[in-house]
Amino acid sequence: MKKNMLKSLSLWLAIGLIMVLVFNYFNKSDVIRKEIAYSDFIDDVKAGEIKTVVIKDNNITGELKKDDEQFETYAPSDPELVPLLQSNGVEIHAKPADRSPWYMTVLISWFPLILLVGIWLFFMRQMTGGGGGGKAFSFGKSKAKLLTPDSMKVTFKDVAGIEEAKEELTEIVDFLKDPTKYQRLGGKIPKGVLLVGSPGTGKTLLAKAVAGEAGVPFFSISGSDFVEMFVGVGAARIRDLFEQGKKAAPCIIFMDEIDAVGRHRGAGLGGGHDEREQTLNALLVEMDGFDSNEGVILVAATNRPDVLDPALLRPGRFDRQIVVPRPDLNGRVQILKVHAARVKMEDTVDFEVIAKGTPGFAGAELANLINESALLAARKNQDSVTMDDVEEAKDKVMMGAERRSMVIPEKERLITAYHEAGHAIVAVMIKDSDPVHKVTIIPRGMALGLTMQLPDEETHMYNKSYILSKITVLLGGRIAEEVKFKSMSTGASNDIERLSSLARKMVMSWGMTKSLGTISFGKRDEAIFLGKEISSQKDYSEKTAEHIDSEVDKIVNLCYNSARKVLETNIKLLDAAANMLMEKETINRQDLDELVKTYATGKMNSFSEMLDEIKPASIIAKTKEKNALIASKALKDDVSSTATKTTKTVKVSKATKTPKAKTTAKTPKK
Repeated sequence: MKKNMLKSLSLWLAIGLIMVLVFNYFNKSDVIRKEIAYSDFIDDVKAGEIKTVVIKDNNITGELKKDDEQFETYAPSDPELVPLLQSNGVEIHAKPADRSPWYMTVLISWFPLILLVGIWLFFMRQMTGGGGGGKAFSFGKSKAKLLTPDSMKVTFKDVAGIEEAKEELTEIVDFLKDPTKYQRLGGKIPKGVLLVGSPGTGKTLLAKAVAGEAGVPFFSISGSDFVEMFVGVGAARIRDLFEQGKKAAPCIIFMDEIDAVGRHRGAGLGGGHDEREQTLNALLVEMDGFDSNEGVILVAATNRPDVLDPALLRPGRFDRQIVVPRPDLNGRVQILKVHAARVKMEDTVDFEVIAKGTPGFAGAELANLINESALLAARKNQDSVTMDDVEEAKDKVMMGAERRSMVIPEKERLITAYHEAGHAIVAVMIKDSDPVHKVTIIPRGMALGLTMQLPDEETHMYNKSYILSKITVLLGGRIAEEVKFKSMSTGASNDIERLSSLARKMVMSWGMTKSLGTISFGKRDEAIFLGKEISSQKDYSEKTAEHIDSEVDKIVNLCYNSARKVLETNIKLLDAAANMLMEKETINRQDLDELVKTYATGKMNSFSEMLDEIKPASIIAKTKEKNALIASKALKDDVSSTATKTTKTVKVSKATKTPKAKTTAKTPKK
C-alpha cells in the first residue's frame, strides 16, 4: 500500500515539474514589435520620433511617438548612444539581460544523461520483476492474488441451493479455525478439495465463501496462468506458488479451471517434455511428494473431471471430490431469494412459481434472470420489479429476445401458426408429454416461432413412453403443415434433427428395442488433449447397421402415425389454435385448455394406449409380407405333401397296372 502511494506521489511531482517548465518556456510577451535597422533607429532618434526605449544588454525595444507603435532593434557597443538619446529627450529604461533559471541549465545540460539512465533503469526493473509482475527474469514467479480476510466479503450466507457442498467445505473451514478438535482423534487436514460441477453452479462462489469464512490467507489463481510458451515456466510458477503458501501457512490456494494444466498425461504431441505435462508433474510433487506441505490446502474447480490425470485425483492429493450439482426446486427458490435481496421487488413476486418454471437452471442463470427482470423494470421507469417483469425476463432468457421488427409475409405467418399449433395440440392430447407452457409465433432468437414445454415436477430419468411422446410432439409441426397445406417446408429442420437423434439414441445407446436388446452400439473416440468427443467408432457389422436403421425407421414411423391420427381427429382444434395464434401471436396453457374443452374430439390417451390403436404403415407392410411368406410356405408344404402321396400311388399303380394311377400322377404337373 505504501509503495503504491509513493509511486503515485512521484508521478504527480514529475507531472507538476513538467507543467512548470512548460509554463516558463511559453510565458513570453505576445506584444508584436516592428523590427527596424539600427541606422534607422538613430535617424528616428535625431528626428525626435522616439518616445521611450528599453535597453537590455544589446537589445533595444521601445515605443514611437506616432501611434505608439512598438519596435525592436539590436545595437552594437556604441558609447555615444546614451548621450544621443538624452539630447533628444528620449525616456531611457535599462534592464539586465535575461538569465535562464538554474534548473533549466541543469535540465538542458544533464537531460540526455538522465534520459539514458532512466531508460536503463526501466528495462532492468522490468526484467528483474519490479513494477508489478516482472517480465523476462520473473517468468517463474507466481501470479496468484493474495486475499486478506478484510478484503473478502462473500460468506456461506451468500451461497444457497448446494447445502451438501457447503457442509463439506464448512468442515474444512472449521478445521482451519480449530484443528485440535480433529487432531485429538488422529485426523489430518485434507490436502486437496476438487469442486466438480456444470458451468454456473457456483464453484467459484463457494471458493470465495471459503475465503471469507476461513480467516486465513487465500491465494487465488487460474489454471491458464501456468501455461506459457516456454517449457518449464509453469512448473516454476507452481513451485513458487507453494513456496508462498508455506510461508503463509495455514492457508488456502484456490486454482480455478484446473483442467488447463491437469489433463491426462501422454495425450499431447510433445511427449514428456510438453509444457503442460511439466507443470502437472510439478503440481503432483508439490501436493504429495517427498516434501510435505502441511497447512497448505489446495481447492480446485473444474467442469471436466473426466479429462484429469488419475494421479491427480487419488487420495493424498485431492482427498475430497465435492460435486456441485444444479439446484433442485427448493435450491432454486433459495438462490432466487439470495439474488432478489439486492433488488427492489414487489411482495407479489412468487419465487416458488418462478423456480417451477426454470427447471435445470444453474445458479448463474437464476442470477441473470433476476438481473434481466430488474433491467426490464428500469427500462419501464418502474419503482420496483413485478411478477410480470420476471416472467418476461424468463421468456427472454429461455427463448431469446423478441424480434418484432422482423417483417414476415402473411403466408409464412400462417404456416408458422399451424406448425406451432401442431406441436401444441399433439403435446396436449398425449398424457406422457410435458405440459405446454407457452406457444408463440413472434420470432425469438433464430426461430420464427416456439412451443415451450415445462415439466410439472423434477425428473432425473426418462422412460420409453416419455421419449416416444417427445418424438411425436416434434413431428406435430411437420404433420400439421401436411394436413392443412398438403406440402412441406424447411421450418421443421431442427425438429427432424432432434427427433432423429432421440430415435437413434433409443436404439444405439439406451437399449430400448427388443430385437437388438440391451446393447450399446458405436464406441466413441475422445481426444483428451482437446477435451471433447471427436468421432464415433463403428463396432458393428453392416447387417447390424441395417437392423439399426430399420429400428430407427420403425420408431419414427410409429410416432409419425400417432401424431397424424391426433391431428386428423382434432382438425377443428388445430384450426382454432392456429387462428388464435394469428390473432394474439402468443397463447399460454390456460388458452390451450379452453380450446381443448371446446374443440377437442379425441380423448387424451397415454402413449402406450395409442400404440395399441395405431400400427404404422411400415409395420403393416412387414406384417403383410410375413403373412405372405407363411401362406407361401404352407402352399409349398401342401404341394410337397401331395407330391409325396402321388409318388406312392404311382408306385402302387405300376405294380397293379391300374390306369387311374396315370391320371393321379399328372396332378402335380398341373
